[in-house]
Amino acid sequence: MVWEDVDDNSAQKRYIYGHSEAQTFSMFSLGADEAVPYVFNKQKVEFNAVGYYYHSLTTTPLQGITIGQKLQQTVQKFPDREMLVFKMGNVRRTFEQFFEECDRLAAGFVALGLKKGDRVGMWGPNTLEWVLTQFATARAGLILVNINPAYQTHELEFALRKVGCRAIVSATAFKTQDYYKMLHQICPEMESCKPGELKTRNLPMLETVIMLGEEKFPGTFSFPDVMAMGDHAHRRTVLEMQDKLQFDDPINIQFTSGTTGNPKGATLTHHNILNNQWFIGHRLGFHEKHHKICMPVPLYHCFGMVGGALAAGVFGTTLVTASPSFQPEPCLQAIQEESCTAVYGTPTMFIDMLHHSNFDKYDLTSLNTGIMAGSPCPIEIMKQVVSKMHCPEVCIAYGTTENSPVTFMGYMADSLERKVGTIGQPFPHVEVKIVGTDGRVTPVNEPGELCTRGPGTMLGYWDDPEKTAEVIGPDRWYMTGDIAVLDEEGYGQIVGRIKDMIIRGGENIYPREIEEFLYTHPKIEDVQVIGVPDERMGEEVCAWIKLREGENMEEEEVRAFCKGQIAHFKIPRYIRFVREFPLTVTGKVMKFKMREQMTKDLDLHMWG
Repeated sequence: MVWEDVDDNSAQKRYIYGHSEAQTFSMFSLGADEAVPYVFNKQKVEFNAVGYYYHSLTTTPLQGITIGQKLQQTVQKFPDREMLVFKMGNVRRTFEQFFEECDRLAAGFVALGLKKGDRVGMWGPNTLEWVLTQFATARAGLILVNINPAYQTHELEFALRKVGCRAIVSATAFKTQDYYKMLHQICPEMESCKPGELKTRNLPMLETVIMLGEEKFPGTFSFPDVMAMGDHAHRRTVLEMQDKLQFDDPINIQFTSGTTGNPKGATLTHHNILNNQWFIGHRLGFHEKHHKICMPVPLYHCFGMVGGALAAGVFGTTLVTASPSFQPEPCLQAIQEESCTAVYGTPTMFIDMLHHSNFDKYDLTSLNTGIMAGSPCPIEIMKQVVSKMHCPEVCIAYGTTENSPVTFMGYMADSLERKVGTIGQPFPHVEVKIVGTDGRVTPVNEPGELCTRGPGTMLGYWDDPEKTAEVIGPDRWYMTGDIAVLDEEGYGQIVGRIKDMIIRGGENIYPREIEEFLYTHPKIEDVQVIGVPDERMGEEVCAWIKLREGENMEEEEVRAFCKGQIAHFKIPRYIRFVREFPLTVTGKVMKFKMREQMTKDLDLHMWG
């Protein structure tokens, strides 16, 4: 909705834009000399005349509480409600059962000699033990370090050394990886040391290795050992810790993908991630009624840990996990069997579910809402999620690990056009500006780098002030590296990554625009567009295309489809038909690998 106000003295129009459901408001001015405060519906609103600055006001306050305290409150409200369902093995826990096990594990950590602020790594796929470790470290005042299940030995060693983990909780194996063997390669001293007394040259801080399951491995504790280790004194220490912990204490380290160098450890507080879930849940109505979430995204990632597991701890939702890692049919089956009301996933996950050969066999009518996030969400896929998966109130979410992670999110009541064309509005208490290449804030509807500031902004990268300073200035604005546009109501649209933008003969090309157009072809299931080197033009457009099952297509058919519909310089010069894209464990497409492959295969060279 729009309210217009004309200042008779300056003869300039000032516009206030608001979203009545969210009670968020923003202002900007055309040509005013200075920022002017407005009061509307008892809300103080400010506009900035130099470009377009947006921030959300709300009647929903931030939560000044720790994760452990919030979990305890939720358990008291819903002791007998199911909190977790892991379909593989039919593992189920009520809130009361989970809380009892959580504090037993926290007491075990205390019995191991771990102290407030010590780092504990968690390495493995989605399991009950993962969630127990997440909340037990929070209760014991420890800092959970999320370790990518796909990490190889050198990546694991780097992560453990970078943040100085004193302990690691590890699965025994996952897919083709033998985790104990990999740990042994890094720490051969495990073979002869007593459990909890590891002394290794490679990782001098690491003392304790805890393996999931009952099997005994040399130099390690089993997870059940630690669960049984704490006594009454240790339990009392955990309870006393709840009054000592502060909500601004660091509680979690999440590593960025590290596609352009070694991973960086984004350090997040109780306040960061608890409030992020607080506003995720409010956008999805978790505070209004009980929801069951089918969650296939990995717990090690912000999406799974904050968006999923914390939803249970904060709102009393039930978390349903179909399998240790994403598989489309088990997800469909879990939605039907558990009557899930919400489903999470990356676009790739939704694509795989929608196009599964047995999709029509499953009853998904219990669904209503959910989140699609993690990478740009294709318009055509969103339309199918709404219609075929019975999710009219599904929301797009956008954010970064460094922001705990969500900064923008849609509303369940948004029109389909809003859902498919934007990333929603900023969360309450989040400030947003778009900055041009000259470093100045851009006007409304003009692209530039998206910058955010708010309660989700990380403390910084662990032990890396230089890398922190590259993305967060003294003013605490975080520079996302994404190219975005903000409309008059604060709805955002991501048009590309600064590093992914294609510059062809001086023309700026945003891959997302071409991808969205190609998605409309009935034969195309998925598409990714990249820039590849060209000696004459600097870069050329390249499209990797995944066809629907049973379809065939030639390169010229793609170009003919584009001709007359998009500008000639946006039509892909190179086209490759593929069965799959290189993906991270979270389902994000690794465009840098595609670029490397095409550059090598075509023997391409840069201009000049």
